[in-house]
Amino acid sequence: MADFHQNGNIAQFHNLRTRPIEELEYELETFAQTRKITLILPSLYSELENPALTHIVEELSKIRYLHRIIIGLDAADESQYRMARSFFSVLPQNHVVLWNDSPRMKSLGRTLKTLGLAPMEPGKGKNVWTCIGYLIGCADSAVMAIHDCDIVTYDREMLARLVYPVANPNFSLQLSKGFYPRVGNGKLNGRVSRLLVSPLLIALKKVIGDHDYIDYLRSFRYPLSGEFALRTAMLPDLRIPSDWGLEIGVLSEAWRNLGRNAICQVEIADVYDHKHQTVSEDDANAGLNRMSTDICKAIFRKLAAEGTVFTPNVFRSLKATYYRRALDLVEVYAMDAKMNGLSIDRHAEERTIELFAENIMRAGQIFLDTPHETPFIPNWNRVHAADPSLIPDLKAAAAADEEEYEPLPFRAVG
Repeated sequence: MADFHQNGNIAQFHNLRTRPIEELEYELETFAQTRKITLILPSLYSELENPALTHIVEELSKIRYLHRIIIGLDAADESQYRMARSFFSVLPQNHVVLWNDSPRMKSLGRTLKTLGLAPMEPGKGKNVWTCIGYLIGCADSAVMAIHDCDIVTYDREMLARLVYPVANPNFSLQLSKGFYPRVGNGKLNGRVSRLLVSPLLIALKKVIGDHDYIDYLRSFRYPLSGEFALRTAMLPDLRIPSDWGLEIGVLSEAWRNLGRNAICQVEIADVYDHKHQTVSEDDANAGLNRMSTDICKAIFRKLAAEGTVFTPNVFRSLKATYYRRALDLVEVYAMDAKMNGLSIDRHAEERTIELFAENIMRAGQIFLDTPHETPFIPNWNRVHAADPSLIPDLKAAAAADEEEYEPLPFRAVG
């Protein structure tokens, strides 16, 4: 993907293979002397038992410019939390494991619920939101980065390239979004981006006309990537979606809060592969089935907030236009894959497109039926306004958990 193309909407930074990682990291170490950098890792306990996270921790252990690593741990009981403490203890950086299921954290959750500020559902969005609250409480970092814990092809250069645009004090950029080709095991991956988001944005432009927000989203080569970095000044006002619309939601918040000259995307890898979600055709609340609906709702809500009027007829036209554009793109993807010695399953891809087309209608109907839906978790400015003690209480709960529960030797199941 080495090129120097600029789309004219947001800055694009490419990997032209002209600079060694050691030189880039040395410069980041210089920046970090006055602009501390924190990494957030949202993780399920089950991910600790996979080789991907073990390798990620090994790579992170080599990095000297990170001030802190915050690990948000979901789906863990007491013994698993204690083993997670041991698992991450090899990190030389200042780090903390937030046990999101601890009695203290659940007590904080009940307080938030009483105030009407609790996240609507568990998941990655809630995990990231909690980690951000902890980081705000630390009040000592200028840059925050986040990436997933299931990246099979992880290399520390990914993080260096991701944070550089917002860590460099001579750059005016506030948010950096990672992009890369989704290729693995001889296949062309990235189904939701390829088969839903790209043709949906093309169809929206056709059905509702030119819109700056649509052009903005179309500028991102991989809008659903889980890797982004930003300057922490915008964190208190950042609204995090509680569903699968997290990545689109963050981009939408950047669109709302920042000018496009403050946003960039950066090439962070030649090859990227991670855990793949199942389509879950028979379960609308799981896998890519649920993800596609939530992503559509996130886009529709943002467009409505920008003044677009949606009706049942608009959604019917959108479904038909999307379906035609998606089938056209499958043909292009098939030729692209063939030329590069990769494979895609045309039949499975078209079945997935049919499911996504139905979910565009489903998301549209949910949007029309529940106009007062508020899927965003309240931002931390609002939480602080409601109860200024909650952020200090969050930090205190994490510290008390660390003090009470001693680490146990990590034992992987099986």
